[in-house]
Amino acid sequence: MSETIKKRPLASNSSIRPSASVIVVNSRNEVLMVHRNAKGTFAKAHVFPGGNVDSDQDDSFVTTAVREAFEETGLLLVSPDKGKLPSDSDLDAARDAIHSRKLMFKDFLNQHGLSIDERSLLPFTQWVTPPMVPRRFHTHFYVAFLNAIDSAGFSSGHRTERLPTPDKGQEVVAARFVHPLTAIQEFRAQKIALVPPQFYLLTTLAEILQGHENTVDQRTQVERLATGPFGRMIINPKRLQKEVEGRTVLTYEGDETRGGPPGRLHRSSVIWQKNGVAADIKLQRNFDIFTEVEEYSVQTAKL
Repeated sequence: MSETIKKRPLASNSSIRPSASVIVVNSRNEVLMVHRNAKGTFAKAHVFPGGNVDSDQDDSFVTTAVREAFEETGLLLVSPDKGKLPSDSDLDAARDAIHSRKLMFKDFLNQHGLSIDERSLLPFTQWVTPPMVPRRFHTHFYVAFLNAIDSAGFSSGHRTERLPTPDKGQEVVAARFVHPLTAIQEFRAQKIALVPPQFYLLTTLAEILQGHENTVDQRTQVERLATGPFGRMIINPKRLQKEVEGRTVLTYEGDETRGGPPGRLHRSSVIWQKNGVAADIKLQRNFDIFTEVEEYSVQTAKL
């Protein structure tokens, strides 16, 4: 069951903004990514759709993730109560109105008899932006399989014609489905930019979503992670004082420097660009995320 926003503040530090993001997986094992505008947060980076909690519209983090995905990509992750999804013209009009706050997202859902199946969005870690970053977020990540839910929008390749228009692309300049392994390869070739949470989650999914046909076994593996300690894990990166070969080392929960046994590595080494996104990331994680996360879950995470 999705955690409601009012039950628990995401962080005691008021400067840390609560947010949510969804990793949408299609039938070809491609994940939905958006390309951020150069002027916005995570400038020029490829990230999963998502954004800040809007307390006027969102009653859960799942709602935030679904609303932001709709605003940014046009993909609406809902189920129709009467068996019919809105037309493209209705979606376009609603998307514009919701983005400009002329229409509340929950009112739009009610008008069209739509509901969010919160069970279809699987929790897939939470991330707290480290203190060295000026704008900090506590983001709930989710995974949603299009095979398992109804949706309105696109499900493969590139999509630019359904981007939000009120801000003239200030948030998102493109959206597309791409296989996790392909996204990592493009990052290595410096064709796209990533930030550590996206790289971490893409790497995790690339190990599971092999090939270009989504299978029941693959979904079961992701569900196993989501319903176990991994899905509940709050990752609060901490910077090691000593750089290694010019790289910033960010340690995560369960690393040998964070309460884990000697030799346990759960960290990334990063070369940063000036705009705050990464030029290169190397993930070190030498334990089984299916069976060895329990003692490094949310209870040990501190801001």
